Amino acid sequence: MPYEFLLSVAKSAAKKAGEAVLEIYDSGEYEAYAKSDESPVTSADYKANEIIMAILQKQTPEIPIMSEEIEHCALADRADWERYWLIDPIDGTQEFIARSGDFAVNIALIEHNQPKIGVIYWPAGESLYYAIGGQGAFKESAIESKQIHVKKFSDPDLEPIVIAISRRQKRENVLKRLDTERTYQTLPAGSCSLKACFIAEGKADFFMRLGITGEWDTGASQCIVSEAGGSIVDKDFAPMSYNERESLENPNFMVLGDQAVDWQKLVNYYAI
Repeated sequence: MPYEFLLSVAKSAAKKAGEAVLEIYDSGEYEAYAKSDESPVTSADYKANEIIMAILQKQTPEIPIMSEEIEHCALADRADWERYWLIDPIDGTQEFIARSGDFAVNIALIEHNQPKIGVIYWPAGESLYYAIGGQGAFKESAIESKQIHVKKFSDPDLEPIVIAISRRQKRENVLKRLDTERTYQTLPAGSCSLKACFIAEGKADFFMRLGITGEWDTGASQCIVSEAGGSIVDKDFAPMSYNERESLENPNFMVLGDQAVDWQKLVNYYAI
C-alpha cells in the first residue's frame, strides 16, 4: 500500500477519534479509572481506541495494531511484524481530566522497528501534525497548512534554550541536569506528544521526559520531530527502538531541536 494512502487513513482516524474525544471533553460526561500501574484512563480513551481500531481494521486489515488500550501480545508473537500500527488513543489523559486541553491522539506506522508515518491530532488546538519518513513534517490548522521545522540557532553555543515542560513537572528537576552557563526559558505544555510537536514547529527546543511512558507515546512524535530536523533519544543519546523488547516501556528520553546544538555537552542527565 502506498504511504500516502496509509497516511490519509491515519489522519482520518486521528481526526474522527479526536472530534469524539473533544465532544466528551466539552460535555464533561465520562468515567475515569485507574489502571494496574495507577495511571489514569477514561471512557474517552476507550471510545477513541474503538474509533481508531475500527477504521484501521477496515482500511488496512492486513496490518497488525498495537494500542495502549488493548492487551499486548508477547514479543515472540510480534517480533516478525514488518510493519504495524502503534496508537495512543489519548496521549495526556491527565491533561484531559485536568481540563487543560493539552491532550492529543497519536497514530504511528512502525516499519522495521522504526516510525515511518506519524500523525498527532490536537483536538482543542484544531491542529494536525504529520509526517512520512523522508518527506518532511507538516501541520494543518484552521489558519494554515505548512511544512514545519525545528528552530535554527544563529549561535548554537550562546542563544537561550526554550524548554517544553509539564505544568506538573518541577522545573528544577530538568534544570539541574543542564549546563548552568546557558540561559533557559520554559514553555508550559501538556502531553508528551504536544511538547514534541512544539519542538518540531520551532516553539521550543528541548524536552526531557522523566518517568514511565510506552512506545506509543513516542512513535508518532519521533517521525514528526525527525522529519522536522530534530531527534528523540534516550538518556544516553541512543536512538529509540520499537518492538524489540518484551517490555513496551520506554526509557527516559529527550526531544532535541536544532542538531547544530551540542546537546551532549549541554545535558548531564545523571546530575544530582
